[in-house]
Amino acid sequence: MSSSFIPATTESVAQALEAKDPLESISILYRILEDPSSSSEALRIKEQAITNLSDLLRQEKKAEELCNLLTQLRPFFSLIPKAKTAKIVRGIIDAVAKIPGTSDLQISLCKEMVEWTRAEKRTFLRQRVEARLAALLMENKEYTEALSLLSNLIKEVRRLDDKLLLVDIDLLESKLHFSLRNMPKAKAALTAARTAANAIYVPPAQQGSIDLQSGILHAEEKDYKTAYSYFFEAFEAFNALEDPRAVFSLKYMLLCKIMVSQADDVAGVISSKAGLQYLGPELDAMKAVADAHSKRSLKFFETALRDYKAQLEEDPIVHRHLSSLYDTLLEQNLCRLIEPFVRVEISHIAELIELPVDHVEKKLSQMILDKKFAGTLDQGAGCLIIFDDPKVDAIFPATLETISNIGKVVDSLYVRSAKIMA
Repeated sequence: MSSSFIPATTESVAQALEAKDPLESISILYRILEDPSSSSEALRIKEQAITNLSDLLRQEKKAEELCNLLTQLRPFFSLIPKAKTAKIVRGIIDAVAKIPGTSDLQISLCKEMVEWTRAEKRTFLRQRVEARLAALLMENKEYTEALSLLSNLIKEVRRLDDKLLLVDIDLLESKLHFSLRNMPKAKAALTAARTAANAIYVPPAQQGSIDLQSGILHAEEKDYKTAYSYFFEAFEAFNALEDPRAVFSLKYMLLCKIMVSQADDVAGVISSKAGLQYLGPELDAMKAVADAHSKRSLKFFETALRDYKAQLEEDPIVHRHLSSLYDTLLEQNLCRLIEPFVRVEISHIAELIELPVDHVEKKLSQMILDKKFAGTLDQGAGCLIIFDDPKVDAIFPATLETISNIGKVVDSLYVRSAKIMA
């Protein structure tokens, strides 16, 4: 960076943007920012230069320089309104976020900015940077720190009654509690976010985020039909905005179809006008699972899980539901296979179902304990012995009912005798 400054004019910014080499453009923009002039026109040009500079640094993946830029601009922030400062700071933090592999850098940057905003008494900006920091900590799985930061922030924002920020924070708190598997608190936080959102105009992207979280919580409670309707609402909002989260909403819609045994509808949803826009590995993964479910084939199911590991195993929401679906499919297949037998080798069942013997043996023992069928495992002989379903003797329930009725009669007589004695 040259020590001589370039006057902050429209022509100098245009000169920077016209330079063929990005590094030359960056150098010119830095020199424009060094202009000591503080006239309104110069400040306006500098704001434009900052925006262009942050875009170029993002394109060149210079995350460290973006962080240093925020520190260098602090004297400039004292010359412009606080609202514009907030816009520039958040813009630069967003630019750093778009560079892959910078989560730790973003956390340290946000912590540094929180300290600066607290020293400068910039409450509005500090609260938004703290909310961003909590989101980053959650993504980094530092849940305890994120929760303590959010709990203090929520109290402060509720006192100021900043509804728009409150919606963001409550939604973030819901996601955080969901990650910690605390469903009651996750639902309570989501309800608080909806209540705050009903009092103001909420941007479509934020409304889509609320619907997406609602769908995830309903799916967790096995209410897949309601979850599907929320995912559909989220998909429509994100699709209209061309938000990348649209494909995940569509993916979860297909998951709900599979979980309610409507796997045949998956191909129809994918081939619809909206679905065709998002063809790719995410939808291919769900189509493979739907095909396996329709054919009730564990082999196809495992092939889908193996071929689309990133889309299925590494997505915690999909993985959780597919695990229960896999267990259900496995139990149904095992029950169908052992039905004709009284005594059968475990290795033969494993061969029929095309799964490892130890895996099948473990599942059969679990099913016996869960009383899915009557039987026992002879591990010495490596066999499964299936018993006939035990017939329920009608005399025992009838005897229990008689004793219960006698107890009621005795209680009634005791109450009457007590009244007579009184």
